[in-house]
Amino acid sequence: MIRRRLADTVAILVAVVTVFPIYWMVLSALKPTGEIQSADPRPWTLNPTLDHFRSALGVSGFGRYFLNSLTVALAVVVLSALLSFLAAVALTRFRFRSRTTILVMFLVAQMVPVEALSIPLFFQIRDLGRAVPGVGLNTLGSLVLVQLAFSLPFAIWMLRGFVAAIPAELEEAATVDGASRFTILWRILFPLVAPGLAATSVFSFIIAWNDFLFAKTFIISATERQTLPAALLVFFKPDENDWGGIMAASTLMTLPVLIFFIFVRRRLVSGLGGAVKD
Repeated sequence: MIRRRLADTVAILVAVVTVFPIYWMVLSALKPTGEIQSADPRPWTLNPTLDHFRSALGVSGFGRYFLNSLTVALAVVVLSALLSFLAAVALTRFRFRSRTTILVMFLVAQMVPVEALSIPLFFQIRDLGRAVPGVGLNTLGSLVLVQLAFSLPFAIWMLRGFVAAIPAELEEAATVDGASRFTILWRILFPLVAPGLAATSVFSFIIAWNDFLFAKTFIISATERQTLPAALLVFFKPDENDWGGIMAASTLMTLPVLIFFIFVRRRLVSGLGGAVKD
């Protein structure tokens, strides 16, 4: 009983520490400017206002920034899910030379800091854009390509566990019944790894949606192709920052992530129960 209460207490403390920054962000977005700049900050407000949200939505190009971010994030999610699923199946179900080396390379790719790769990637994207239209500088394709490269190693490693947990007898039984490899992939394996795909999709969506470094690095002159994090720079001013607008825009940026998470949460907790029946 004591251990249970101690565990519940720790869980509550962790939840409070995690949720409090989000609460303060939303609270600051609803506070009047005078309360935000007050020397005596309070964790509540008696005069909530939507002026900061109107200011954020009134920023020139905010809707276009939002659409660009959504396009990049969804493209990364779809491509990452498809490619990581096929790669995880290949690395789990087949034995071939350099298989272990490939897995180690995926792991090493996760260890390299993103900031260290920004300059080399800039020149690589610049040169690639000369040969392949649509993926060079000042294009959304460059952001999709780079974010896909960073999300794939994690997604493949995670999906390997889900694919390995599926009994090989299911595929063997399907083969005996005359099912093709394509049918086994999309009718048997794909539904069973859906929880893993949901988890990797959330990870890929968050990475692509919150990206600021690559958006500012690769989108140089085409401001109409900037993503939503770039809109936050509008509220940073040399003399005094508009913290209410910053918090309102940050709150609006958080909503799509929450909506996407709610959309896939059932898959996250569904597990592989019922895959094999007695």
